[in-house]
Amino acid sequence: MNVLIPLIIGALLLFIGTRTYAYVVSRRLGIDDSIPTPAHRHKDGRDYIPTRTHIVFAHHFSVIAGAGPIVGPVLALVYGWGAPWLWIVLGCVLFGAVHDMSAMFVSMREDGRSIADMCRRAMGGTGYVLFVTFLILMLTLVNAVFLNLSVKALMASYPSDLLKLAEGDTILRQFVDNGVRMGRIGGIATTSVVIITLFAPLLGWMIYKKHYPILPLYILAGVVCILSVVVGFYFPIFFQQSVFGLSPDKLWRYGMAVYIFFACWLPVWIILQPRDFINVQILYAGVIMMVGGVLVFGFKGHSIPSDLMVCSGSGITTDALWPFLFITVACGAISGFHSLAATGTTVKQISTESEVRRVGYNSMILEGALALVTLLLVVTALPRNEYINIVFPASKDGNPILAFSIAVGYMLNSITGMKIALGCVLGILVLEGFVVTTLDTAVRLCRYMLEELWSFTMKGRQPGILKNAFFNTAIAVALMLYFAQNSTILSLWPVFGAGNQLIAALAMIVVTAWLLQKSRPVWYVFVPALVMIVITVTALSIKLGKVLAVSGEGRLVAPGQESIAVAICLLLLLSTSIMIVAGRRIYLIKSGRQVSAPVSG
Repeated sequence: MNVLIPLIIGALLLFIGTRTYAYVVSRRLGIDDSIPTPAHRHKDGRDYIPTRTHIVFAHHFSVIAGAGPIVGPVLALVYGWGAPWLWIVLGCVLFGAVHDMSAMFVSMREDGRSIADMCRRAMGGTGYVLFVTFLILMLTLVNAVFLNLSVKALMASYPSDLLKLAEGDTILRQFVDNGVRMGRIGGIATTSVVIITLFAPLLGWMIYKKHYPILPLYILAGVVCILSVVVGFYFPIFFQQSVFGLSPDKLWRYGMAVYIFFACWLPVWIILQPRDFINVQILYAGVIMMVGGVLVFGFKGHSIPSDLMVCSGSGITTDALWPFLFITVACGAISGFHSLAATGTTVKQISTESEVRRVGYNSMILEGALALVTLLLVVTALPRNEYINIVFPASKDGNPILAFSIAVGYMLNSITGMKIALGCVLGILVLEGFVVTTLDTAVRLCRYMLEELWSFTMKGRQPGILKNAFFNTAIAVALMLYFAQNSTILSLWPVFGAGNQLIAALAMIVVTAWLLQKSRPVWYVFVPALVMIVITVTALSIKLGKVLAVSGEGRLVAPGQESIAVAICLLLLLSTSIMIVAGRRIYLIKSGRQVSAPVSG
């Protein structure tokens, strides 16, 4: 089958969803443009600012579009391309976009309150504490898995013969590993990341302190991006041996942790925002490159060589297609992380209620399109045997980032004649940018949640150290390092995916409780919530059984799986407790006994 067929059909179905089902949800929610939004009611020129639709959309999409919709579909290709394709399309239209839009709408009607604060008002103090604790654990898992992905990107290498690199070719740094000549793809991206980070404070000063015009700043950011890559080719940062007694992977893991600590502790204008401002140039170029590449692939007659569907009996993975396909695709179809973004900064910029549909629903559809393009790019460009060797190797952790970059290299070589090695570097640069953006945002959110938890549980009388941003950032980074060092990408991704989609389910339960208080229909939110609860709880339960080993003395955690077992047990315990509290609240609301705090209209 020509790759254009599933691409066009998938894109068409996603577009139809924006023109049909999005309006159905709008009517059921009761969107009314005559009601002033929080951006107008509380306009302060700092947080609450009525903003044009396309600007709000760009802001929201840049926040939610991390590495998840790329890494998830790459991992899900183990089940063939048909099942992930179908879940991406249907999941985005019926689940993910509805979740994002409904959470943003309820937050808007609640004066721009966060999803955690809405949980407190809908389910009381106990539900709130459980929900915030769940969010902290989930954000920790997000941070851990993306830290390991970042290390994989910075250290990515591939056999020189497959990259078509001659022994004397200097486009990449080459070395010998176990008798195989390898080309270090990640070293150039490493240099680029370091240079962009070093330039970030200067650009932040120019943007936020000196208020330079935006066009010259965009040009400067573009120049920094290009120079960082050029310098990377001449001076790639490369560690093959231990340094200070630390292996290369540990060195990069600790180095990234230090960067993340400062980026999330210091004011956002010093590192985080200007770094993303520079890095977004690479992301935009990368998305255009991917879409253009798949289109050209199709017009040149490239077909999808992989099977439509592969079940777990293939021997590659022991995780069955149901329920693990859904949590493996993860953010490409539905993501609870989006509710944190939607009810955080985005809702405070919405000018009219109908923009909730344009921004909340359509941005998830665009993220689904990104997942769709990634899926079709990798399955078409990367041979199945290479995919399995990279992503699901027999004796070590997989590297989905490397698989994506190799696919980009093969694709660019096929349609432009560009050297495979150069194309792989561009792929790594794009995905590393997405990974670091996710890390920056998630660690800072984890710090905020810790501060919220201390303040609520101690009624605002917590010791000074628990109010200290340095201390709370250190806790968030330490938790991230613990799980990152004691797990692998392949072992942690299903737990992350399940937890992330559990957040989405719990957020939709909060929305359901709010809608019931207003006597409005809830089926379009409540049914997806129930489906995701069944899928995620089943997946976590199965995963827990797999990390437990039976011995003569009883059931013990399998060696090396202790942190995974702890994470799964905590997720199941917290989510079950939240659902019990939520179920009781919903029952009381349905029976006519109002127990929630007063809510606005």
